[in-house]
Amino acid sequence: MKKYQVVGIGNAIVDVISQSDDSFLELMGIQKGIMQLVERERGELLYGAMQNRRQMPGGSVANTLAGLGNLGLSTAFIGRVHDDALGRFYASEMAQGGTEFVNAPVPGGELPTSRSMIFVSPDGERSMNTYLGISSDLGPEDVSEDVAGQAAILFLEGYLYDKPKGKEAFEAAARACRKGGGKAGIALSDPFCVDRHRDSFRELVKELDYVIGNQHEWEALYQTDLSSALEQAATDAGLVVCTRSGHDVVLVQGDEKAVVPVQEIVPVDATGAGDQFAAGFLYGYATGQTLEVSGRMGCVAAAEVISHFGARPEAELKALFRKAGLIG
Repeated sequence: MKKYQVVGIGNAIVDVISQSDDSFLELMGIQKGIMQLVERERGELLYGAMQNRRQMPGGSVANTLAGLGNLGLSTAFIGRVHDDALGRFYASEMAQGGTEFVNAPVPGGELPTSRSMIFVSPDGERSMNTYLGISSDLGPEDVSEDVAGQAAILFLEGYLYDKPKGKEAFEAAARACRKGGGKAGIALSDPFCVDRHRDSFRELVKELDYVIGNQHEWEALYQTDLSSALEQAATDAGLVVCTRSGHDVVLVQGDEKAVVPVQEIVPVDATGAGDQFAAGFLYGYATGQTLEVSGRMGCVAAAEVISHFGARPEAELKALFRKAGLIG
């Protein structure tokens, strides 16, 4: 038995959320519906412009771990925060949510804790402006073999490849996990991230046990249409998961394939939809469910999180799984 059912490694980012309309986004030069990296000065400008802001621990993988904690799995997070007010808030909130934050906040230095200013439009679309701060300094020295090696499943964040040290941390964690008999996989993060690291990601697809991406990310990875991209991915990867917003989820493992329809609902806030899909899917993967059931679990978790503000579940996901007939 492993100490941790799922260990995640990724950017530790405080999410700061505010509602805004399209005219505000245009005025501030914010590109709607995508994640943009910003420098510290721009981040401070946007933070100051936010009305009625709320803050909560975020970062893609950390949000997924929060969903898995909601489902009762033992989890840990490998990330990096500064020993400042936001960093201490982040570490404390992760622990209270049931995820072990294994690295203590870092004292000294100039880089503050990372934060993402998220503007939510009336249609539920979110526009994310992320200042990476100290999380971009995550390196192999932050990866404990005792943690990664004790993971039954390791979940990696593609954004880490944006910095050489992050890539080294990512690869160190994957090696330790697989050396210990665990399974390691990645979320492709976004099409722009895929474009930046296409060659590296194509190699990772061949090496890791599972890969999660949406339609645009898979098409960007193989630079072709979705059908051809998934056909190539299926020959490269152990387990391929593809989400298509408002359509279906396709899961392929060897000769086995499952297509799970998605019930389209109007989102209150789309923040965290992919993160919580990953939580539901990984819960199924960790507990030995079929591809179809794992995909359906992902869809249920994603539907819950887009029904309210914030990137983490508020309802008990297991109760929703029971209601959907996915668990007894």
